[in-house]
Amino acid sequence: MHIADFALERYFARWEFAVEHLLCASDVEGWSMADLLATADPETKALWDGLRLGYTESPGHPLLRAEIASLYETAEPDDVLVFAGAQEAIFLLSHALLGPGDHVVVAWPAYQSLYEVARSVGADVTLVELREADGWRLDVDEVRRALRPETKAVVVNAPHNPTGMLPSHAEWRMLAGLCADAGVHLVSDEVYRYLEADPADRLIAGCDALDRGVSIGVMSKSFAMAGLRIGWIATRDRDLIARCARLKDYTTICASAPSEVLAIVGLRARDAVIERSRSIVATNRSYFEWFVDGSEGRFTWVRPQGGSIAFPRLVADESIDAFAAALVEEEGVLIVPGSVFGHPGNHFRVGFGRHGFAAGLERLAAFAERRYG
Repeated sequence: MHIADFALERYFARWEFAVEHLLCASDVEGWSMADLLATADPETKALWDGLRLGYTESPGHPLLRAEIASLYETAEPDDVLVFAGAQEAIFLLSHALLGPGDHVVVAWPAYQSLYEVARSVGADVTLVELREADGWRLDVDEVRRALRPETKAVVVNAPHNPTGMLPSHAEWRMLAGLCADAGVHLVSDEVYRYLEADPADRLIAGCDALDRGVSIGVMSKSFAMAGLRIGWIATRDRDLIARCARLKDYTTICASAPSEVLAIVGLRARDAVIERSRSIVATNRSYFEWFVDGSEGRFTWVRPQGGSIAFPRLVADESIDAFAAALVEEEGVLIVPGSVFGHPGNHFRVGFGRHGFAAGLERLAAFAERRYG
């Protein structure tokens, strides 16, 4: 298997832990162990205190799968398979669903593994582009036109990384109906679910929307526990679950025992966990809105409808790559140029999930003022 380098991860490998202000992270400020364990109920506290560092059940701890299933309307614990993060879920799901001669439709720009792994297994990929001029809207008719007899899946990330796009309820129903009629899987990357700017806009989960719907979830983003490396898929397609489980035997085999218990704790406290994340993101998103409004036209954006990220654009007559390089060298502030997503033009990703966002934004504003006067 040959697979292209993951541009975003290579970019972060160079800069993430070397800069003072990470203004582009897609996760939310991580919980401390002490704060998380303080939320534990008696059952999970006993699990933690009695934990032995042996192998765990390959599908995931039964209590963990039950908690994950409770996030959905139709899922049962046996409809859930736990992975070492969402990245493993995407990787093995692509291998289970696709092969040479198959076809997949992916909303783009996108997290690279959502389409690159498919290419690496020999599938043909059609990228359906989201455009700033359309408010980053997903065009369901364009998805329909992209379908072929050999199409096996449609892949959509919503809320969307990097734009913050969220389809309307009507558009999502149309997409689910389209996939059901075509007999293809709707793979819904939902790692930013619960971070909708307006909770009324929250979509029905992919696994609830149709029999061949697949929801990808993770503890890293909305739940602010990236260090656990716990992700999952949920689907009523038990055959797909079984195929992914057999492939997992060749990767991680099972999840980390401490991580599974901590994930159970976090999911049982999810109301407080999600409220904390929503508060951090909403505050920082407001700071960025003030920044754009006061930038004298140097920056523009489509206000995100969900998630912890946005994809604004530098309007000045300079490439975003040059701007970003100078910003990190002079101010220690990191943004992600759109070129890292293979996206043309002057867009860049910012992330609203971290503490210290306002301080980094002040440096960005001062740098832009000096640079453009």
